[in-house]
Amino acid sequence: MTIQTTAIDDVHAAESVVRQHLSPAPLIRSWPLEKELGLPAGRRVWFKDYGWTPVGSFKLMGALNWVANNEARIGDRTIAADSSGNFASGISFAGKQYGKQVVVVMPDTAPQIKCERTRSFGAEIRTYDISQDHITGDRIRMVREIAENEGAIQASPYDDPFVIAGAGVGGLEIVQELKNENRTCSQFVCAVSGGGLMAGHALAIADGFPDADIVGVEPEDAADFQQSLREQRRVRIDQPTSICDGLLSYDVGEHNWPVLQQHVSSSVTATELEIRQAMKWLYENHGLKTEPSGVATFAALLQRRVDLDGDGDVVAVLSGRNADESSFREWISV
Repeated sequence: MTIQTTAIDDVHAAESVVRQHLSPAPLIRSWPLEKELGLPAGRRVWFKDYGWTPVGSFKLMGALNWVANNEARIGDRTIAADSSGNFASGISFAGKQYGKQVVVVMPDTAPQIKCERTRSFGAEIRTYDISQDHITGDRIRMVREIAENEGAIQASPYDDPFVIAGAGVGGLEIVQELKNENRTCSQFVCAVSGGGLMAGHALAIADGFPDADIVGVEPEDAADFQQSLREQRRVRIDQPTSICDGLLSYDVGEHNWPVLQQHVSSSVTATELEIRQAMKWLYENHGLKTEPSGVATFAALLQRRVDLDGDGDVVAVLSGRNADESSFREWISV
């Protein structure tokens, strides 16, 4: 298979698509985190909060760009996709915007809020046993069978040039806002799972701030990208585990890997306890109810895993805020 490499021009092209449906997610300055990290007065810490989107995460940007660029090919057929939850609601939202039917294959452990949001935009959900998927391969099989037996078009949640480019629109927003305030960026910190979020943002950040250090973050027991960087090849983890349900892909996507390899300098990890502590910290200092996958970046910063040398600003991505209330309360009781 020929791998189509996503470029910064593709991200700019996606911006016109995304802007038809969404306003930019806010870039928020964190005075508490600046104080916590002991940064000098001339440096600032910002976080890009995708919890403000209609689906509570970044995923709808890539979904919108994918549907827009495949609209003719889809025609009156159904869109089929697999998702831990956030792409499910993202592709459901995009399907609604473009008048397309959507069926999503989700794990039986998906948070209720992600299921409810997905259904609220009109998608159908079919579930599989995630505890056995590394043996059965049900997730991929079910999506393939929907495509083959029901004539659906498959959409990847991360391993697709249009999805990568759509996600990168958020990176363009970060660059534009910082430059509007005459700021520079020394460190950009973003979670990595399948790699769509990071690949898209890395293209935009590297183009806007070529000297920025782009750092990935993964859960300690789902760090396939860290291993991939070390071995300079895509490494698969057969059974990644974490409370970060959105960061449990088995490996980074084939389309994502060349971009990540070129632009991401390192990947650090956070433990389950550190992620829970970061959720509590964000709630106490910013009043935000977040999901574990969304705050892995904050965990890495609070634990001083990221080298903050330099004189520019630090930007972290808060990728999503979809957590069930009962689970959230349990997680922050640390």
